[in-house]
Amino acid sequence: QVQLVESGGGLVQAGGSLKLSCVASGSIFSINTMAWYRQAPGKQRDLVALITSSGFTNYGDAVKGRFTISRDNAKNTVYLQMNSLKSEDTAVYYCNVAQRNGVDSWGKGTLVTVSS
Repeated sequence: QVQLVESGGGLVQAGGSLKLSCVASGSIFSINTMAWYRQAPGKQRDLVALITSSGFTNYGDAVKGRFTISRDNAKNTVYLQMNSLKSEDTAVYYCNVAQRNGVDSWGKGTLVTVSS
């Protein structure tokens, strides 16, 4: 079983920045893709950003140019640097890790609230 623990969420004013972290532990075989998703109240869970083991990144249209995803493979950790935050970025942010053996894991989420 894989455990994912997110941290770094909180309350920030519009235009501010936050950095989220997610540490994976437990039965880790070989991590392929690490990603961040978010879910606002009453909405579906959407991809924010992903990063593959080779460093390829992909971002949701709403966050391109403002958010940056990175990872530290030695620490099994993925980060999400969020700049120029907007009220519409308010959501619960979830970490996702996909392993090469097909195991897909989710964190419990961290709340980001952006006040306007």
